[in-house]
Amino acid sequence: MLSSVCVVVACLLPLASAGIWGAPARRATPKAGASAFVGSTTSFAFPPPSATNAGSAFSTFFPDASEVGFPGPTPTGDEAAEIVTATSVPKVSGAFPLLNPSTFGNKSTAFDVTRLWGNLAPMFSVDSFGLPDANELIPAGCDLQQVHLVHRHGARYPTTGAPPSALAAKLHNATVNGTGFTATGDLEFLNTWTYKLGAELLTPFGRQQLYDLGASFRVKYGALLKNFTDLPVFRTTSENRMVASALNFAAGFFGIPDYQTDYQQVISIENPGFNNSLAPFDTCNNSNNAIGNFGAVQEAKWVAIYLQDATKRLNSMIKGVTFEVSDVFGMQQTCAYETVALGFSAFCDLFTQEEWEGYEYANDLSFWYGEGPGSPTTSAQGIGYVQELIARLTQTPLTEFNSTVNSTIVSSNVTFPLSQPIFVDATHDVVIANIVTAMNFTSLAKNGPLPTDHIPKGQTYVTSQISPFASRFVGQVLSCSSSSSQPTHIRWILNDAVLPMTGIQGCKEDKNGLCELDAFISGMKTRIGETDYAFDCLANYTIPNPDLIIDGRFPANLRNQTI
Repeated sequence: MLSSVCVVVACLLPLASAGIWGAPARRATPKAGASAFVGSTTSFAFPPPSATNAGSAFSTFFPDASEVGFPGPTPTGDEAAEIVTATSVPKVSGAFPLLNPSTFGNKSTAFDVTRLWGNLAPMFSVDSFGLPDANELIPAGCDLQQVHLVHRHGARYPTTGAPPSALAAKLHNATVNGTGFTATGDLEFLNTWTYKLGAELLTPFGRQQLYDLGASFRVKYGALLKNFTDLPVFRTTSENRMVASALNFAAGFFGIPDYQTDYQQVISIENPGFNNSLAPFDTCNNSNNAIGNFGAVQEAKWVAIYLQDATKRLNSMIKGVTFEVSDVFGMQQTCAYETVALGFSAFCDLFTQEEWEGYEYANDLSFWYGEGPGSPTTSAQGIGYVQELIARLTQTPLTEFNSTVNSTIVSSNVTFPLSQPIFVDATHDVVIANIVTAMNFTSLAKNGPLPTDHIPKGQTYVTSQISPFASRFVGQVLSCSSSSSQPTHIRWILNDAVLPMTGIQGCKEDKNGLCELDAFISGMKTRIGETDYAFDCLANYTIPNPDLIIDGRFPANLRNQTI
């Protein structure tokens, strides 16, 4: 017997109208005007709450594999070390099973729109950040000793109150509280469109991204597991999508069901008032006021420019509703969110390639001035992870707590071990942007500050290359000495492209992105010393006008002035 649960603003269709075996049937387009349910929220809860074959009473009917027995031969092979043994490594491109949308007026062009979605883009391998001859493979003459991974969660629904839900509410209000509307042409689908996105949670594609990341990380770095004497300890935060991402990563890395027993998961509280280096915004007050909102202000200036033509074009296809540029921007966001959640979105085809390039730059502005080199709070927020990184690299416990580091967690060698061969930390897009700024990878910031009235040539700060869904930031600790097996060098790889280390004090130019480990540690200690968390995150100030910041810190020469 089939079961279905309908949770909607207004129940849209009777179950009898569904297709065969409960498959959703296509709704016929109304002859005139939008249906009353347009823009209403639809959702589906699974598993069925009234399932009659669920619960412990049925466990005897469905024993697990250990109870059934007869597993067949199970000889274990050796660990993989692709990053050491291979001659090349595969790159992430495409986003199966998502459908890559076309663009308005140019539907036959093979153009990857998904790469222009900023922080909503599915992760793809970046070609280069300025070191075209470098790749993930361990350089000749070096041996891998340790790896540090900071990864973002996978694709998710929009955050609560994001532009897509505001767009849905506007359309729904027009049909329920207004005179209705009629959409034609490329907007005709709006006459029967409903809002199927939840909020905050991982999508099925997002779960796949993290499972795939875990499996690929095991193939690349699994040999380092041979150097563990205790179970690995990985970290994430308490938000649902963060825990789900960490567990899906672990399932890919350790396998199912082994991930339930083969490692320990630290879940740090993510909530206002709790120190958390993986969610530093919760205790950095200035990231939650007008200073933190400055990225949105700068983004809005550009949105008002690049979406003028699109707004006029789309308004010519609808009667009864007038779209503002913010609504049209919400349509572009809806395209991205619907695609990573549902696999396809009719909103994507509404925009030209140029308009999608404008959308990408809008995200770059938001991150540059809100979470990147142009924000005075960025280094302060990212410096907590840097402090933890130096503690791990030097195997020296932290004793000074003057940032977002949680002293309870890091003061225990159980929850914060210092000598692991593999470290894995799950975090958010904005935090990865904070960390790379705090570490002073200046190659990403060399064309800033970013203008708000045009896209500059030679763009170097591209959000989709820094913090897409399932972004990965990897530090390889290496021994490049023939006379010693001790770690001598380190380098960093962001979304599969090696980062130049020339912005870090003491690190020299190197075609492979290598920096001597002692020099890197010294350079990071310098960054820690010059980052004033108390001022940048907690002091009462305004952003300089114009904002010429390029290192994520409030200018030292202005700290004693009234801005």
